[in-house]
Amino acid sequence: MAIWTNLSHYLTSKSKKANLYYVAATVVLCCTFYVIGLWPQGGVNTTQLSSTTLLPTLPCNPSIKNTNSNYGSSISLEFTAHHTATDLVPLSPSARVNHFPSCNPELSEYTPCEDSKRSLKFDRNMLIYRERHCPEKNELLKCRIPAPFGYKPPFRWPESRDSVWYANVPHKHLTVEKAGQNWVRFKGDRFTFPGGGTMFPRGADAYIDDIGKLINLKDGSIRTAIDTGCGVASWGAYLLSRNILPISFAPKDTHEAQVQFALERGVPALIGILATKRLPYPARAFDMAHCSRCLIPWGQYDGLYLIEVDRILRPGGYWILSGPPINWENHWKGWNRTAKDLKAEQDQIESVARSLCWKKVTQKGELAIWQKPTNHMHCKINRKVFRKPPFCQEQDPDKAWYTKIDACLSPLPEVSNIRDFAGGPLANWPERLTAVPPRIATGNIEGVTAEGFSKDTELWKKRVAHYKALDFQLAECGRYRNILDMNAWLGGFAAALVDDPVWVMNVIPVEAEVNTLGVIYERGLIGTYQSWCEAMSTYPRTYDFIHADSVFSLYQDRCEMEDILLEMDRILRPQGSVIFRDDVDVLVNVKSIVDGLQWDSRMVDHEGGPHVREKLLIATKQYWTTPAPDQDKQPS
Repeated sequence: MAIWTNLSHYLTSKSKKANLYYVAATVVLCCTFYVIGLWPQGGVNTTQLSSTTLLPTLPCNPSIKNTNSNYGSSISLEFTAHHTATDLVPLSPSARVNHFPSCNPELSEYTPCEDSKRSLKFDRNMLIYRERHCPEKNELLKCRIPAPFGYKPPFRWPESRDSVWYANVPHKHLTVEKAGQNWVRFKGDRFTFPGGGTMFPRGADAYIDDIGKLINLKDGSIRTAIDTGCGVASWGAYLLSRNILPISFAPKDTHEAQVQFALERGVPALIGILATKRLPYPARAFDMAHCSRCLIPWGQYDGLYLIEVDRILRPGGYWILSGPPINWENHWKGWNRTAKDLKAEQDQIESVARSLCWKKVTQKGELAIWQKPTNHMHCKINRKVFRKPPFCQEQDPDKAWYTKIDACLSPLPEVSNIRDFAGGPLANWPERLTAVPPRIATGNIEGVTAEGFSKDTELWKKRVAHYKALDFQLAECGRYRNILDMNAWLGGFAAALVDDPVWVMNVIPVEAEVNTLGVIYERGLIGTYQSWCEAMSTYPRTYDFIHADSVFSLYQDRCEMEDILLEMDRILRPQGSVIFRDDVDVLVNVKSIVDGLQWDSRMVDHEGGPHVREKLLIATKQYWTTPAPDQDKQPS
């Protein structure tokens, strides 16, 4: 038995030694073949074995750093992404192709939807021919609108309020026509704006002081204002220093370039007219509306134009009128009209105002001020006396894109007490900017809560800080003045820029699922409706900076991407910038067209990091102009 035990132990020991020899031999052979395999590649790099050695086709070469001294010379794992947005598309300037030539120099001030030649096809009754009439698809230009020869970057605000380069708006017509009214003067290489106007010979500042003696302009209750028939927008320009944010509008008419002057001065303005269509703003938008000798026939057409002013005035808002027929008793001879005619006009205006339930606050000198009621409780009762205008039935008062003005009164939201503000009270400025807007607080904006509004405000503060880190021009105080947000949602982008010397035109696309423009106005900001399948009612070179958040995702299968980008090129100033925010696949297509516009561009990652599909495309329009008058060479 002992012999058998010893034999078994001997065999087991011998078997283990044999297995050890086999393992050792296998290891030696594997190492030998591994070294032989590496030898054709130039041998082993003993200092670093990186991912580029194993995957030589990848375009990144991450450096390996030891970030933890506790592990001596061990290699730390790195989880940072090495494939960023810039790897998605070629960024070499040599890859550019000039797909879009420059337009004829005669088109340097082309406004597609207010083209004077096209307007002649339309009815002159009620000035229909001066409304928006956009080109058909086959009439769209496929070229870049040039800046005039000698174009210079505008003066920085606030100097721009008083000075504009002649080369940028080469029109002296108003300096002659309005020479006695101090609208604008020309000297040397620039225009200057003394601040005068037809009805404020002492200047816009003194005129606004006169208004401030009649209504309170200092407590923040008046924040948004609209100037109808604005001239060169001096009234709006001088309101800005009082923390009142105006929109000025005027038609493209015989007063050549008046809106263009306003924009060059850095004052918010649009081409527009009161005719047969609603103004492109929501109901209850403005705290104050103003007309200084604006030549609008307020009493005619059953008071249609005052009905439209009533729609866009907030409850308790003011309408200010100066010029004919106000104070006709003392001025009728100088106005070359009969006293009877002027009295009849003022009586007509007074009658319409009463039918709208407005209260006349005061008339002093050449100024008359009316106030809209804070709710319609009394107004509904007095419809028994004033049968016209009736209240509108089943009509959305916020709808205002090619919407016909009806001769009916837009009803205010219901209230339970005569002292209540219809729709909810608004905080005074600046608290108004971050207070929950009444439309959200009352649940009238689908899918938006008070909590969601606050989160959106904070989100855009972070996003704008990120933008400024990427675009040094946006971060430079005063470099930009006129800014456009093409898809503004709740106005968070504009709110985050409120401390900068800029103004933002917040656009709500008419194709958006939820209409939030009323919210933007309730925050004390301004904006307009717009379809980006059409041109904007503004002059070329209006904006210093454009923000396009998810615009091209919204307009997929609606209209051509290149047409939207050509419109952006038209309204963007030379050396102005754009930040696109959209899905990566969309931005790759955008960039291919942007290169054809000869913009400098680069794609960068979302502020949340490279793993987010949404990316940013930052683009800058190159400086170029029409050739000098004696040159035939086309700009490039």
